[in-house]
Amino acid sequence: MDRSRIPQGYTPLLNIYETQKAIGLLHRLFEDRLSGALRLHRVSAPLFVAKSSGLNDDLNGVERPVAFDIRGVSDTAVVVHSLAKWKRLALKRYQFHPGEGLYTDMNAIRRDEDLDNLHSAYVDQWDWEKIITAEDRNLDYLKNTVRAIVGALRDTQAFLCSVFPQLSVLPELPGEVTFVTSQELEDLYPDFTAKERENAFVREHPATFLIGIGGKLRSGKPHDGRAPDYDDWNLNGDLLCWDSVNGHAVELSSMGIRVSPESLDRQLTLAGCDDRRELPFHKMLLEGQLPLTMGGGIGQSRVSMLLLGKSHIGEVQVSLWDDSSLTACDAAGVMLL
Repeated sequence: MDRSRIPQGYTPLLNIYETQKAIGLLHRLFEDRLSGALRLHRVSAPLFVAKSSGLNDDLNGVERPVAFDIRGVSDTAVVVHSLAKWKRLALKRYQFHPGEGLYTDMNAIRRDEDLDNLHSAYVDQWDWEKIITAEDRNLDYLKNTVRAIVGALRDTQAFLCSVFPQLSVLPELPGEVTFVTSQELEDLYPDFTAKERENAFVREHPATFLIGIGGKLRSGKPHDGRAPDYDDWNLNGDLLCWDSVNGHAVELSSMGIRVSPESLDRQLTLAGCDDRRELPFHKMLLEGQLPLTMGGGIGQSRVSMLLLGKSHIGEVQVSLWDDSSLTACDAAGVMLL
């Protein structure tokens, strides 16, 4: 199946050299805006963790991590899918305080991704996490954090347009974020698939935060899969923006308020993952030894695609591609890095 599709008449707004310069500038600008808005400090992050630690992100529960042995180490190493759980442990180890947090450049390999315009085997994110109080575990706090992230994106977009005026033809990110729950979206479009619902809604609301990912809806199905051991399914969501180049919604960030001992206990049972209770990370969390946190991942390449007007993620990152993707891009004159 051909998954990579380049819109007819697509022409990049920046050449390859301008693109590389813009990516570097975008990273510096956005990291500065994000860290200032959320009070985050940059830290180094692991590329792999011990398999037995329970720290790797299980995503939807079916993806296979890349695993390998290390000379002299008894445990198997697994390349991270994301740092959702590692960050929470790091906040405790580094002795951060409520209201403060960390961010890092996360690089991962997701070998089971279906390759297309938005998906690659190589994943790069700004992964961030901050300590919150029990009083902060509510939707208002989540929404204000989303608004701060979108504000950082808007500031970055405005500066990029001042350096590269040709980017000014792209739609500006809206100043207001629309919030909708996954149940409300299902009620609006009961006969649509999850992705069709997102496209229909985000087309009319170009910056949308979709609340409540992971738990079953009234239809008996979740809007999308989400591991049970990091986000609270009632206090999480996806930041979706309208991609005017490709004509569909694009998820820029998955984020949320993390599970408390109580919500972890509930979600492990709902997901049929009670066996995880004995893993080191999960035991610490269930016993209340880890701080209450919120956090998320913001796709670096997807932000670059959106703000630089690119059609394919391979225009802003280096990866390996299937033959159909290579053929589609070559036929459209799109150069993959």
